[in-house]
Amino acid sequence: MRKHLLVLALASAALTATAWAEEPYEIKIEFKDGKASPTELVVPTGKKIRVVVSNTGSQAVEFESTQLRKEKVLGPGVTSSVILAPLSAGEYTWFDDFHQTTAKGKIIAK
Repeated sequence: MRKHLLVLALASAALTATAWAEEPYEIKIEFKDGKASPTELVVPTGKKIRVVVSNTGSQAVEFESTQLRKEKVLGPGVTSSVILAPLSAGEYTWFDDFHQTTAKGKIIAK
């Protein structure tokens, strides 16, 4: 019986370690009244990415990237996130669809 408990405990620890190792790399973008910050974010290649998007302004925003095939609309005061599949090395542009000329940037995967 003890042997089975030990095996279960070791298996549980291994699963927990695996889940922890697979946590996405997190980056944050803040949108506020037609501006975004930061506009350039560097991420590692080959890892899932969590993009946390916050709208601290008084107008709606839409985080969008045609290259990454992601978009997320947020009302004022809302924070949400999108998950990106592991990226190859390169630059991926994004923008606020409601403020395309003033709120844009790129994610650089290295």
